[in-house]
Amino acid sequence: MGCGLRHPFSRLRGDGSDARLSAASRAQSGILREFPCVREAKIMLLAGDVGGTKTTLILFAIEGSRLKPMFRLRLATREFPAIEELVQDFLGRARGQGIAINELKMASFACAGAVVEDRVVTNNLPWVVDAAALANALGLDRTRILLLNDLVGAAASLSHLSQHDFLPLNNAVAKERAPKALIAAGTGLGEALLFWDGTHYRIFPSEASLTDFAPRNDREMLLVHSLRQRMPRVSCEEVVSGRGFRAIHQIIFPGVQHAWFDDPTVDAAVQITHNALEASCSACVETLQIWTEAYAAEAGNMALRVLPFGGVFVAGGIALKILPKMKDGTFVRVFSDKSKLSRELARIPISVVLNEDAPVLGAAYEALATGAS
Repeated sequence: MGCGLRHPFSRLRGDGSDARLSAASRAQSGILREFPCVREAKIMLLAGDVGGTKTTLILFAIEGSRLKPMFRLRLATREFPAIEELVQDFLGRARGQGIAINELKMASFACAGAVVEDRVVTNNLPWVVDAAALANALGLDRTRILLLNDLVGAAASLSHLSQHDFLPLNNAVAKERAPKALIAAGTGLGEALLFWDGTHYRIFPSEASLTDFAPRNDREMLLVHSLRQRMPRVSCEEVVSGRGFRAIHQIIFPGVQHAWFDDPTVDAAVQITHNALEASCSACVETLQIWTEAYAAEAGNMALRVLPFGGVFVAGGIALKILPKMKDGTFVRVFSDKSKLSRELARIPISVVLNEDAPVLGAAYEALATGAS
């Protein structure tokens, strides 16, 4: 097989069940077994998607204006006391597989948070991400380190993905050079915007996940009222993220208690979505319905602000795990349910980004284009 970046998620078809396969089995050894040909010393670039739950790192060989993946590994973010130690662990494993890393020239990290003065500001990461500290750990000049928001990384990947990396949710046609928008729910919620400047799309990060959650019906009113007892204000991210599943289930369906609610080792979001897709728990089925509607409503709110007739792209790990639900019409229907502008929003194409490594790929190509910074 060749060395082009073609992740298994890029080939999803049918009911989307392949998207629910755990990436853990593919990352056990760390080797990108699809790309065994690149092992000799080459000029290299390290790129990562640093999230609150997991961090994906890929080592690329630079070949002109193109990148070829050499080694990929996904690690549990919170198992490391600092990102510098996580990166060193990754590089050590790469060397253990015979990858020569003598020519590492730059590194780029798409992080779950806002980048302010070369540092990442976030509530979802267990440690500080600082460009100077990373440069020191990697033996690189500070100018060779690029930090960017993870949604910016995902947005930057759009022009480097193939048509097979997208799953259209409706039949709308994108308008050339019109604004685009990207939204991604995972450990947190992220949003980014893309505007055409006359020559190419420019990406603008956003912290819209921290805007106030706007309930649309009685169930969502109950959800907000209950959450307000625990926190001073309820942001969109409190509902539209992984932690939102448990909150919805326990607040809307208090009479249905699962034993694993008391097990700190069990991810409630994973269990709830699994039960919902298997239709083994009616409360879980309704929880997934409520969550998906809230996700779609926020995507619609984002669309109202920028009118992205170039397309709305739904990224992030949760969408991949609930593809059957994303495809059943709920998301498209609620997205465009915006009173007088419903017909106009229905003309916006919506697609799910199937390539889970999109933020890493975007971060890598942004670094390549800018020389890192």
